[in-house]
Amino acid sequence: MPAAAAITLEHLRRHAVARTLFTPTTLPRAIARLGFVQADPIRAPARAQDLTLRHRVAGYRAGDLEARYPRLGIEEDFFVNYGFLPRATAALMHPRTPRTVWPQARWAQAHEVLAFVHQRGVVHPREVDAQFAHGKTKNWFGGSSNASTQLLDGMHYRGLLRIARREGGVRLYAAREAHPPAADTAAAMDALVDVILAKYAPLPARSLGELVSHLRGGAPQWAGERAAALARARARLPSARVDGVDWLWPAGENPASRRHRVDDSVRLLAPFDPIVWDRRRFEALWGWAYRFEAYTPAPRRLRGYYALPLLWRDQVIGWGNLAVKGGALTPELGYVAGKPPREAGYRAALDDELQRMGRFLGLG
Repeated sequence: MPAAAAITLEHLRRHAVARTLFTPTTLPRAIARLGFVQADPIRAPARAQDLTLRHRVAGYRAGDLEARYPRLGIEEDFFVNYGFLPRATAALMHPRTPRTVWPQARWAQAHEVLAFVHQRGVVHPREVDAQFAHGKTKNWFGGSSNASTQLLDGMHYRGLLRIARREGGVRLYAAREAHPPAADTAAAMDALVDVILAKYAPLPARSLGELVSHLRGGAPQWAGERAAALARARARLPSARVDGVDWLWPAGENPASRRHRVDDSVRLLAPFDPIVWDRRRFEALWGWAYRFEAYTPAPRRLRGYYALPLLWRDQVIGWGNLAVKGGALTPELGYVAGKPPREAGYRAALDDELQRMGRFLGLG
């Protein structure tokens, strides 16, 4: 369904920024509007979920999501990646049937642990390890992990357990209420695709296809339904062809709308922020390649261990690496053009952003 107005890359760029940097609101409303918040354990200077939410939640401080999680109607779970999403969305993907089939002995262990969790209410992995002494096992990156921890992870993924809360970053588990399968698989898949669009739009059609393929993590039992869901999305969603690329966005939105205005603000974004997450879209809209380099060997890094894309108005003009030294925020900034903008107001806007970051980190 083509859009009525001629869409340009400038329209798409403003749409991408304005639609997701909405007026800061409450934490529950921000999560509902985003639909999904990707999680990452690295703190440089804070976790990705906190860095994402600080732009969208009034008065947000690092750690607020973890502290308030037990009182929010959300789940830690897999979607297109691992993160936080409304409970109703998580329920659409359960009961989940993983691609890895457990043998009977593993299921026997899981049922024993599940009975223990029902008895205790909420359990720490070390309690399970002490109770059952499952021993050690090799983890996915070649190291050694407690077998109980891997079992709990697998039970969480299969929907037997949910994350009740965290203590010192460690996940504590509770039994999960069983959900019946979706009565209409196609409708459930369409709803999940709509969550993807709401989070990452406007999207190149190829990027939407890749994100739908990532649903194999959240809903592996519906692997055979992904192609049909993508075809339905392309048929029902607004779209436009710009510079040879098909772009899509949610129904009811217009990238060419004059309401998509951006303010004279600087923002340091998480590497997984919806504005910058899709590297294909990033290069199309801003003309340079950003890469997440935390897992790149240090000698091969171009911009730093945890470089945060630097947004000025509706342009991503560079990146920043932030550290806290002696109780003060120490920024190291780089620019695609080799130097900062000369426009009036940029330096003051950058100072404002660094002050906001300091408050977010609790530095005064």
